[in-house]
Amino acid sequence: MSQLNLFIELTRLKKPIGFMLLFWPCLWGLTIVYDFNGDLKKYFFYSFLFLSGAILMRSAGCIVNDIVDKNFDKKVERTKNRPIASGQISITLASIYALTLCAIAFLVLINFNNFTIIMAMISMPLAFTYPLMKRITYWPQLFLGITFNYGLVLAWISISNEISLIPIVFYIGAIFWTLGYDTIYGFQDIKDDEIIGVKSTSIKFKKYPKKFLYVSYCIFILSLILIGILMKFKFYYFVLMIFPIMHLLIFQIRKLNFVSPSDCLEKFKSNNFLGLIIFLNLIIAKTI
Repeated sequence: MSQLNLFIELTRLKKPIGFMLLFWPCLWGLTIVYDFNGDLKKYFFYSFLFLSGAILMRSAGCIVNDIVDKNFDKKVERTKNRPIASGQISITLASIYALTLCAIAFLVLINFNNFTIIMAMISMPLAFTYPLMKRITYWPQLFLGITFNYGLVLAWISISNEISLIPIVFYIGAIFWTLGYDTIYGFQDIKDDEIIGVKSTSIKFKKYPKKFLYVSYCIFILSLILIGILMKFKFYYFVLMIFPIMHLLIFQIRKLNFVSPSDCLEKFKSNNFLGLIIFLNLIIAKTI
């Protein structure tokens, strides 16, 4: 049981916000491309596959991140007790766990068409080099956004078997969504990160964080509006857009206390609710 608890802690399974933020873009992409006039079994089956893939790959990504950041984690108050940093799990055992999770994720992946499989495999280097980015650039959150939202494109091509402008526009917007919320997340550790030399957009824009968040989130909102136009959604899609806009600009930014780690974590976690709001808006637009 102790090993099971360590595995759960290592993979952050008790913190579903991580894999849900990976899953929402997949579900958005699947929803905008799916024909809801037909059989819904494939929609629910693919939703399950993408959720499984999000959980598996996020768990593997956490392990790789902890292996790479072992020495950094020891120096940060919030992360010093993680299983690898604290020596409770060896790097060898952690690597076995990561490879096993990736193997299971591949079994999930082969349920899709060949184009989706190829595109997913192309993204693997991005997924596992992200932890290194905080050492060389102040924009690791940008790389996270590119990686975390790639499922939106995969979901689109899993149904259409081709790429188009619509998922690309949505994907770019979602990257800026991640850029915003992960910048908020980064403010939790900004003092420790500056001491040990870890880079982030939280540090780069610490003098005017809200301005940076406004720009990032406005680009995301613009992408949502463009999706409505490109998809020829009816007017109520644009009316309902007021809810995610208010959540982003008022709750997350105006009420953000970026010097309070607990408030930053609360605002970060609220993006799970935002993902649900956008999903419901897309469902309504596609089915009514």
